Amino acid sequence: MPSLKKLVGQTAVYGLSSILGRFLNYLLVPLYTYKIAAESGGYGIVTNLYAYTALLLVLLTFGMETTFFYFANRDDVDSEKAFSTSAGAVGLVSLLFWLLCMVFGGPIANVMDYEAHPEFIRIMATVVALDSFQAILFARLRYQNRAFKFAALKLAFIIANIGLNLFIFLAAPALCERCPNLMNWYDPAYQVGYIFVINLICTAAVTFGFIPELRAMRFGIDRGLLKQMLRYTWPLLILGLVGILNQVADKICYRFLVPGPEGEVQLGIYGACVKIAMLIAILTQAFRYAYEPFVFGGQKDKNSKEAQATVMKYFVMFTLFAFLVVTLYLDVFKYIIKRDYWEGLKAVPIVMMAEIFMGVYFNLSFWYKLNKETWWGAIFSGLGCAGLLAVNFIFVPRFGYMACAWGGVVGYGICMLLSYIVGQKRNPIPYKLPAIFGYFALAIVLYLASYAVSTFLVDLHVAVKLLINTALLLIYVFVLLYNERVVVRQVMDSVKRKLKR
Repeated sequence: MPSLKKLVGQTAVYGLSSILGRFLNYLLVPLYTYKIAAESGGYGIVTNLYAYTALLLVLLTFGMETTFFYFANRDDVDSEKAFSTSAGAVGLVSLLFWLLCMVFGGPIANVMDYEAHPEFIRIMATVVALDSFQAILFARLRYQNRAFKFAALKLAFIIANIGLNLFIFLAAPALCERCPNLMNWYDPAYQVGYIFVINLICTAAVTFGFIPELRAMRFGIDRGLLKQMLRYTWPLLILGLVGILNQVADKICYRFLVPGPEGEVQLGIYGACVKIAMLIAILTQAFRYAYEPFVFGGQKDKNSKEAQATVMKYFVMFTLFAFLVVTLYLDVFKYIIKRDYWEGLKAVPIVMMAEIFMGVYFNLSFWYKLNKETWWGAIFSGLGCAGLLAVNFIFVPRFGYMACAWGGVVGYGICMLLSYIVGQKRNPIPYKLPAIFGYFALAIVLYLASYAVSTFLVDLHVAVKLLINTALLLIYVFVLLYNERVVVRQVMDSVKRKLKR
C-alpha cells in the first residue's frame, strides 16, 4: 500500500485547497447574512436551492467517481479508456438533464414554489450539469496524483466567486449612487438571484481549465466497459442518493413541513448556523480526496487493514479536536453570521457531531467497496435516511430546525453502527476501539463541562469563559499527545534529522 506519509502529504495539499478555500468562502456567510436580513427569508431560498443542487449532483454523477478509481486500477482495464467512458456517460446524462430543465423550467419552478423566479431553476440546472461533468475531470486529477492542479482550479473558482460577490453586494450599491447610468443593470432587490448567476459564471470558467483532460477523451464510450461500470456503480448511486439525503433532506423538506414565510426564515437561520459547523465537513472532504486513491491503489497490500485501522483512529482524534475548537470558541465563531441569526447557534454542536459520524461511516465503507458489495452501502444509507426522515417528519413541526440537527445524528449513527457490525463479520479490520471510544468520551465530557459553565454561570465574562474553555481544550491536547507520545517522538526525530541535513 502507498505509505501513510504519502497520504498525509496529499491530504495536506487537498486540505489546503479545501480548508483555505472554504475559509475564504466563509467570507460569503457574513456577507450574505449581513446583507440579507433573516426575516426576509432570502437566505432560506439559497439554503433550499443549494440542497437540491447537492442532491442532483449525486444523481447525475451516479457514483462514477469511485467507479472510475476502481476500474482505472484494474490490470485488465486501460485507465484512459476508463476515464473516457465514465466522463462520456456522465456528460451525456448531464446534457439530457440540462435540456429537460431548459424546456420545463417554468413548470418545475411552479412545483417548487418558485414561480416568480423560474430563472433560478434554469441557472442552477446549468451549474449542476457542469459540476457533474467536472467531477469526473477532478477525479482524473486525483487518480494521476495531480493534487496541485486540483487545488489550483478549486481555489480559482472560490477566489472568483468571492470577488464577484464582494462586487455585487458591496461595490455595486455604491457605484449605483455615483454612476447610475453605468449601473442601470443592477437591481438591489435581486440579491438572491445574483448569488446563483455568479455561481454559474465561475463554474463555467473552471471548465476551461480542463482543456487537456477533455482532449484525453479520445476513446469515447466503450459500451462493454460501460456495462461493467454500470453494474458496479448502480448500488453506489443508491448509496450516494440516500447518503446525500442524510445531508440535505432536512433543508429540502423544511419548506413543506413549515410552510410559508416562517419556514423560509427559520430555514435561513438554520442554514447560516450550519455553515459554522462545516469545519468537520471540510476535513472529511480533504481526507476523502486523498484516501480513496490511497485505499484503491493499495488494495492488494497485506498491511492495508492495519493501515486503515490506524487512519481511522487519527481521523477521529483530529475531527474531535476540530469539534472542540469550534464549540468551545463558539462565542468567537458566532460573529461569522449576523446577530439576528444567532438563535440557531444551539444546533451547531449537534450538527458537528453528525458530521463526525458521517466521516467515520466513510472510513467504514471501504470494505464493501473493495469487495464489490456496494449494495451493502445502499442498505445502510437507506436505513439511515429512513431514520433521519422519520425524525424530521415527526419532530420538525414541533421543535423546528433542532429536530433537523438531531435527525442527522440519528441518520449517520445508524449508518455508522450497521456498517461496523456487518463489516467486522465480512471483512474484519482491527480498529483501535478503546482509543476511539476514549477520545469520544473525553471530547464529550469536555464539551459538557463548557456547556455547564455557560449555563450555570450566565453572568461570567466572555473573556473568562474563553479562558476556561482554552484550559479544557489543552486537556484534550495533553491527553492526545501523551497517548500518542511514541508517534510524536518519531515525528520529532524525523524532523530533527531533516533539519540536520
